[in-house]
Amino acid sequence: MDPHPRDPPSFARRRFLIHTGALSTGLAAEAAWSARTAVEPVRGESAVRELPVRLRVNGVVHELRLDPRVTLLDALRERLALTGTKKGCGHGQCGACTVLVNGRRINSCLALAVAHEGDEVTTIEGLAAGGELHPVQAAFVERDAFQCGYCTPGQIVSCVAMLDEARRGMPSAATADVTREGALPLDEAEIRERMSGNLCRCGAYVNIVAAARDVARRA
Repeated sequence: MDPHPRDPPSFARRRFLIHTGALSTGLAAEAAWSARTAVEPVRGESAVRELPVRLRVNGVVHELRLDPRVTLLDALRERLALTGTKKGCGHGQCGACTVLVNGRRINSCLALAVAHEGDEVTTIEGLAAGGELHPVQAAFVERDAFQCGYCTPGQIVSCVAMLDEARRGMPSAATADVTREGALPLDEAEIRERMSGNLCRCGAYVNIVAAARDVARRA
């Protein structure tokens, strides 16, 4: 149906040709740009040179060559086959990728591998010793503190760091007396606050807290 029924036929044809020509020109320009950028690098962009990186992970030194943009998480999973550390959100929000660096917990998805050369990195695979589970690992099994298990490695590593932080007297937002010296007691409120950076989509929080309290009491 003619969108402009009142126009003379010559005007309608002219408008059609103008619109068709503009569309064809735009498509041709886009195709030309796509073809050119497919074979030509963007101005100012060059190939990224890999750098030699020495990572000490779970007591073993690894000599790698890495793109400086590679995250610690990807280096662990893709280059060292340490797949216990999970890739969850990629934005430091879920805690599935938690590892220890020099004893402190970090989100490895937000850390560049080259920035941790010389540091001591500990993953979930490095917690057990001599065939014996780490006390936190054993407590998670005893308390059935997991369901799908995807977040569990990060939960366990974070719990190990949390226990050490409380032992060294590092307060949290839930600590009533931040001036107290020495080890801090870990009640349910403290554990929930300190573990709040680790999300469990299955909702196994009750048993996770119970496992953490078991280990804290034994310690």
